[in-house]
Amino acid sequence: MKKVVVIGSGFAGMSAATFMAKAGWKVTVLEKQSMPGGRGRKFSAEGFTFDMGPSWYWMPDVFERYFNCFGKKVADYYDLTRLDPSYRVYYPDGPVDIPADYEALKNLFDRLEPGSSTQLDAFIKEAAYKYEVGIHKLVHKPGRGLSELLDLDLAKGLLKLDVFTSMKKHVRKYFKNPKLIQLIEFPVLFLGALPADIPALYSLMNYADIKLGTWYPNGGMFQIAQAMHDLAKEQGVEFVFNANVEKISIVNGQAKQVIATIDSNQSPETLTMDADVVIGAADYHFIETQLLPKTYQSYSAAYWDKRVMAPSCLLYYVGLNKKLKHITHHTLFFDVDFEVHGAQIYQDPQWPTEPLFYVSATSVSDDTVAPAGNENLFFLIPLAAGLEGDTEAMRDQYFDKMLTRFEQKTGESIREAIVYKKSYAVSDFKNDYNAFKGNAYGLANTLWQTAHLKPSLKSKKVANLYYVGQLTVPGPGVPPSLISGEVVSKEIIKAYR
Repeated sequence: MKKVVVIGSGFAGMSAATFMAKAGWKVTVLEKQSMPGGRGRKFSAEGFTFDMGPSWYWMPDVFERYFNCFGKKVADYYDLTRLDPSYRVYYPDGPVDIPADYEALKNLFDRLEPGSSTQLDAFIKEAAYKYEVGIHKLVHKPGRGLSELLDLDLAKGLLKLDVFTSMKKHVRKYFKNPKLIQLIEFPVLFLGALPADIPALYSLMNYADIKLGTWYPNGGMFQIAQAMHDLAKEQGVEFVFNANVEKISIVNGQAKQVIATIDSNQSPETLTMDADVVIGAADYHFIETQLLPKTYQSYSAAYWDKRVMAPSCLLYYVGLNKKLKHITHHTLFFDVDFEVHGAQIYQDPQWPTEPLFYVSATSVSDDTVAPAGNENLFFLIPLAAGLEGDTEAMRDQYFDKMLTRFEQKTGESIREAIVYKKSYAVSDFKNDYNAFKGNAYGLANTLWQTAHLKPSLKSKKVANLYYVGQLTVPGPGVPPSLISGEVVSKEIIKAYR
């Protein structure tokens, strides 16, 4: 039986592990942390349970398809609730709730911009086509070369995919109202670039948002990681936690062994795993620059420095000893200048002056994540990757600034109700995930970092080393990570049949 060692148990790593095990390989996953999930981990404190990373459940069909590949369905592992409203947006003049029902949403559009519901129909029709082609065809391409894009269906629909038009230009073709423009543009922020730099292909995200809906896995987003871990174990995958990978041993251009240090309660021990194939599901840059000898690195330091990174984040996990009246599960605070904050992330990287921010309150939908009568809040401020000066004082400064706006906009007083608070930012992403430049979301999905223009899923210098995750194809996000593991597995199985 052939052996594959997977480095990292994030969504992409566990996806790859399950598909390789299904194909009959002996699979071992080495994970630095004490639990599976990577950025999708959880932690508990003072009776609160916090999802540490992803908090939006979009594209439910991608999750369903993943489990279906193993004769399972999502409902075998966790229950989903569709959120309504999908989320709330605070604009400078007040809040707007975004209804889950499409007809109600069209009515909202018409109130903000008379006649725009007709435009929304046309916009969504295009977005639906892009979703079908993008999610069911494009993202399943391994990014090995330009020839992949010469698929007849893709070639026929290339103009309809709007690959060479920016999201900014595309949106303004349909809508004029600034609120509607922000509402339509915000999903691409998950992809890590300004709307002016993201191909209009990604209006497929609006289809996911508006038509497929915003969901919540009861118990929290960690339920996905737990489900994938359980499925992997059912497939025979072995997990080794607290395993800090130190080196990939290369012999004649082949990865032969993965060497890790196991942090146990006693003295650390060294684990050496033989491998026929290695799958790097940890940070691509870290694996390249820290685990491989220089002669076997595919990309230079100059190459990495030129990559456009998706943002990092400043996160706060906050527990309150009271319930709030005026809050939804997801809330976006667009009450300050979108352009200014965007420029401070992407064009002139710096700590933002007046940042937009986002709040997730899972306890609004789920009474298991906080003690009775308490509230569980997750605050997120997008930041430029690679920022220096991530200090406790800096974090406290932003927390205070953010809370002031939160209290003013919601009419809720929460400072005196805080019974738990933990922050997480650039230095933590580096320490916990070896994240290049402390990024939170991976590589930005700009036109020049799409498909074969991303770092390759296969090492150019080590014959049996492959990569999955947010720095390679198809890109950032939980659904693309599930697809990433499947795509890589197919490439390996094809090469070793």
